[in-house]
Amino acid sequence: MEYFNVTEKELYITICRKNPEALPVFAQCWWLDAVCVDKADWNVALTMKGDVVTGVWPYMLSERLSISMMRNPRLTSYIGPHVFFPPDIKDSRRDSYEYDVMEQLLDALPDADVWRLSLTPGIKQAGLFRRAGLKIEVQQTFLCSLEEDEEQIFHHFKEPLRRNIRAAEKDLTITEEPAALEMLYEFQKATLNEKRVAQPYTEAHVETLLTACIANNSGTIWVARQGRQIEAIIWNVWDAEKSYYFMGGKNPATDNYKAMSALLWHCIRQAKARGNKYFDFEGSMDGGVERFFRGFGAKRELYLVLKRDGHWFWKLWRAVSLR
Repeated sequence: MEYFNVTEKELYITICRKNPEALPVFAQCWWLDAVCVDKADWNVALTMKGDVVTGVWPYMLSERLSISMMRNPRLTSYIGPHVFFPPDIKDSRRDSYEYDVMEQLLDALPDADVWRLSLTPGIKQAGLFRRAGLKIEVQQTFLCSLEEDEEQIFHHFKEPLRRNIRAAEKDLTITEEPAALEMLYEFQKATLNEKRVAQPYTEAHVETLLTACIANNSGTIWVARQGRQIEAIIWNVWDAEKSYYFMGGKNPATDNYKAMSALLWHCIRQAKARGNKYFDFEGSMDGGVERFFRGFGAKRELYLVLKRDGHWFWKLWRAVSLR
């Protein structure tokens, strides 16, 4: 579809560039350009009322063995619909307005055989997605509110965590070092090798994305050192509303368990200073990781994962692989 000779994707790129604070970092056009193998791999469904854009749904459509797939691009935690509410809308109308716009966006999406989409936290129109024939799975993340002052935020941390952070502040130095990305990649690779899990992205992939984050003032690398030795590294990304623990790694040659806690506290303080409303730990279903994140006073936030297995060969492959 074209609107005054402008394609939906071109209009979406204009929205991202002129009003970047309106969309999460994972939905920005520059992010999608960086994480997709080819810029042409992603597109967007878009709805309008008159000449006003009411909603957008960026997506990546790929094909494998003649099976069309709609999935989160690699290195993209959340993706899905975003509704632009009228500034004067009443609270009583927000849910029905969101439903109507998302229903239109669903109709505008391509009819892919397979869906695996982790939606942005806060989207709750489960009934709409179920009626569209999609299966719904629930995952969780953890959000730390940044509304209070820094001292109060720290006070909500569990006492053992506060002690670790105070001790780490005496022993460690934290610096901004984008060049440490290569070492972060190696730290993660070592951890995954221990679990016999293959790394799902290459070093070139993360280099491309970090370059885009820095160019758009939406991410950086923080390094915790004791003396000259790197103890832990965090890749932090952010948008107008949230700051995210995007990726992290601990030096497998050390046992400094305090370094990651200190780095996360540093990121939270940076987010507070930046004016973000929340710090998103991008939480895990793993019990140990969950307990660690809850130690920061973070609250559980559920998000939807939309699934469809609409091709016989995919169903067969899934059935065999899950045995």
